[in-house]
Amino acid sequence: MASSPLVVSPLFLLTLASSCLLFLQPHPCNANSLISCLFEKIYNFGDSLSDTGNLIRLKPIGPATPFTRLPYGETFFKHATGRASNGRLMIDFIANASGLPFLNPYLEKDADFTHGVNFAVAGATALPAEFLAKRNIVNLYTNNSLKVQLDWMSKHLDCTRTIEGGCLEKRKNSLFVLGEIGANDYAYSLIEGKTMQEIKNLVPEVVATIISGVRRVIMSYGAVRVVVPGIFANGCFPAILTLYQTSNSSAYDKHGCLKEINSFAYYHNKKLQEAIQELKREYPDVIIVYVDYNRAFQWLFNHAVHLGFDGKSTLKACCGIGGDYNFDLTNLCSSEVPVCPNPNQFISWDGIHLTEAAYKRMAEWLIDDMLPKLQCCV
Repeated sequence: MASSPLVVSPLFLLTLASSCLLFLQPHPCNANSLISCLFEKIYNFGDSLSDTGNLIRLKPIGPATPFTRLPYGETFFKHATGRASNGRLMIDFIANASGLPFLNPYLEKDADFTHGVNFAVAGATALPAEFLAKRNIVNLYTNNSLKVQLDWMSKHLDCTRTIEGGCLEKRKNSLFVLGEIGANDYAYSLIEGKTMQEIKNLVPEVVATIISGVRRVIMSYGAVRVVVPGIFANGCFPAILTLYQTSNSSAYDKHGCLKEINSFAYYHNKKLQEAIQELKREYPDVIIVYVDYNRAFQWLFNHAVHLGFDGKSTLKACCGIGGDYNFDLTNLCSSEVPVCPNPNQFISWDGIHLTEAAYKRMAEWLIDDMLPKLQCCV
């Protein structure tokens, strides 16, 4: 008896395709999962990856920042907010996933800080400006550092002491996000022409500064849940690929990213994780979570096409012009520089920072990864 031909319905194929895509997605406990933590406040520190408007309110010490005008902010906000993207950042998605509104920048006059404060400043370094200056490393945009941001928090808590019941009160319902910070220390060192070994020598100082910051929020501000992100392996970023473009094919990995730049980020992240492990032993009652920005980015990069990004543009800037990577250091993203028709299909926004679409996908991955580590449901 002849076997019957296998008939596959269109509905089955659609279901199968959706199931396959789910393997590439974060676990279903994603965008709204942080609500289970019942965070009442988020205190955020860092640089341009999470600055929601502090740099544009500081007195500039160098070139004017482009984050004050369109096309920055065009996709979601329809106007520039000081965010270094076309829309929302990871901290915005993390706040929303916690059931909280966007965090207002500390320097915004008369802002509502009921649900926390964003102290991050685009261009900020982990190490103080004075420390870097002694090593001939100059920050062209701001003198802001992690210490300055922590001092801001001290002032903020002094102002709200009577409401919050004292600076040493345990903030069981607050999340402290300490970073990403440190990447600019290395970036400015590269700009100054430091060798990779010289930059590598900065890692112990940068990591120690971050760890000192974690200690401070625990001891001085009563933090019981602290998130500490690593840095990106930015050898896949259009700006880095343009600045260090070479005819030596062995300098690139299979994705076209610069191997040496990426390996340095792995080194920093490894040292940071080791230091966090020691800190956990020092403070066993505090939940300290390393957040792997780089793994989230690699996940995004490796599955870009399946996640809706243009596979031919993963190494190109959306807002930019010229060269193999659509990036020109003398023609940075501005109202005079072309913007791609659909930023949601690009990973890189301006060659240095990512698009809202990329940050959204990364935030989903990160939330899913850190939720069990935060032990909110224990």
